[in-house]
Amino acid sequence: MLFSRGFSRLPKATFNRCSKWLLSHHRHPHPQDHHHRPRHFVLSPTHRVLGCRETYSWGSPFLSGVRHQIHQESSSLAEEQLDPFSLVADELSLLADRLRSMVVAEVPKLASAAEYFFKMGVEGKRFRPTVLLLMATALNVPLPRPALAEVPETLSTELRTRQQCIAEITEMIHVASLLHDDVLDDAETRRGIGSLNIMMGNKVAVLAGDFLLSRACVALASLKNTEVVSLLATVVEHLVTGETMQMTSTSEQRVSMEYYLQKTYYKTASLISNSCKAIALLAGQTAEVSMLAFEYGKNLGLAFQLIDDVLDFTGTSASLGKGSLSDIRQGIITAPILFAIEEFPQLNAVVKRGLDNPADIDLALDYLGKSRGIQRTRELAMKHANLAAEAIDSLPESGDEDVLRSRRALIDLTHRVITRTK
Repeated sequence: MLFSRGFSRLPKATFNRCSKWLLSHHRHPHPQDHHHRPRHFVLSPTHRVLGCRETYSWGSPFLSGVRHQIHQESSSLAEEQLDPFSLVADELSLLADRLRSMVVAEVPKLASAAEYFFKMGVEGKRFRPTVLLLMATALNVPLPRPALAEVPETLSTELRTRQQCIAEITEMIHVASLLHDDVLDDAETRRGIGSLNIMMGNKVAVLAGDFLLSRACVALASLKNTEVVSLLATVVEHLVTGETMQMTSTSEQRVSMEYYLQKTYYKTASLISNSCKAIALLAGQTAEVSMLAFEYGKNLGLAFQLIDDVLDFTGTSASLGKGSLSDIRQGIITAPILFAIEEFPQLNAVVKRGLDNPADIDLALDYLGKSRGIQRTRELAMKHANLAAEAIDSLPESGDEDVLRSRRALIDLTHRVITRTK
């Protein structure tokens, strides 16, 4: 929940920024009340296919009303509470249907494997498509155009269709990376069910990941935008580079925070950051606005992974959908241990031994428990979450209700990322 831990626990800089944001919204409440009914999403499928999917006519892509909550201990400040996922719920449902149709294969076993994590009930929260659809609306601001020039409705609809395609491509790349990672890590569970490599074997899992990447490439080519193609091709390169960095790191690199953050960007943040930038580029945004979209995605991705690293130590297998302590048991060193090493240099020698011995793992966990490693990792995640929010705050001004709501939802996601428990 937004600010669920209370302002008293936030660093001063974060408190100031969040307080400023809350006060500004308290002085200028959103023009939505009990008699102002939100407009709804109007969808009417046609037979014309544009890029990745059928074209739909658009109303407003927002479905939910507004809830209010009171925060900050005894002094009450009301703020609009948004559910970012519900704002794009209908669109996400359409994307899910489209993804299931895109991963159909001629060979039954490959088809079954490719759709394994796209089946209803195991799609996950679809975090990345949600971010991208919200970003598409958040960037829906007027561009410099000749006098009297107007954007035809069909062009606006076509743009949204192309941006949806980016969301679909991103999800396919993401799921492909999960399939490959599970093979490399000998993972047994994913999203609360048996991992594909366990259920169908490593070879089928690898081929299913390759198949998803190939389908993503076909969809990407349909956009006919070389800059966007280059961005997302680079993402695939980064995924491979990050995994290789993790597998081949030297003992010195394993205890380097700089190396860890670079690897984390490649493995996690590159996909969402470059996809956000692709959304901006398709909309014809300036280089400056495109970079703000990129910075939002990069910092959100880094914050997400930092909290993931915390949860690997503090979460349970049931809540995470995978085994807890999975990283350290594989000898993978993440931010909490790196911060613990700064406080207890003797832990460095334990880590350099490789953590193959269960006794060394117990010793490392003992040092971690005595350190501020978990807390400092959360603080670093909060720093990146704040940078992501600042990128949204820096976007060109807009008075459009839908644009502003989407921007608030994107900022809300930064807080959800750092306060999540699974």
